[in-house]
Amino acid sequence: MARIAGVDLPQKKRMEYALTYIYGIGLTTSRKILDRTGISYDKRVFELTDAEAATIRNDIQENVMVEGDLRKKVAMDIKALMDLGNYRGLRHRRGLPVRGQKTKTNARTRKGKRKTVGAA
Repeated sequence: MARIAGVDLPQKKRMEYALTYIYGIGLTTSRKILDRTGISYDKRVFELTDAEAATIRNDIQENVMVEGDLRKKVAMDIKALMDLGNYRGLRHRRGLPVRGQKTKTNARTRKGKRKTVGAA
């Protein structure tokens, strides 16, 4: 069982895709990590030796911010925007889309379930 950055990687997946299960690591970052550690993209998680898993773990700790630290940083960045009171911060505070999307018909993900107004 390969456990890296507090995440159990799926056993049958190729390494380049298995690493993307860690919050903060996408496909490009995953490939960079594997290049730096010298591990093949095609290797499956269950084929990893303990030494290879340790090198991946060390590389991620040294070069990439992941999981809890990254989530904390993102939350602090959003809180800073809200404290500043700038436009993006106000949109976060009100639970509306932040990046200029229209809200008349869409934006249900941010706004939540419809609330009917003015029904007689």
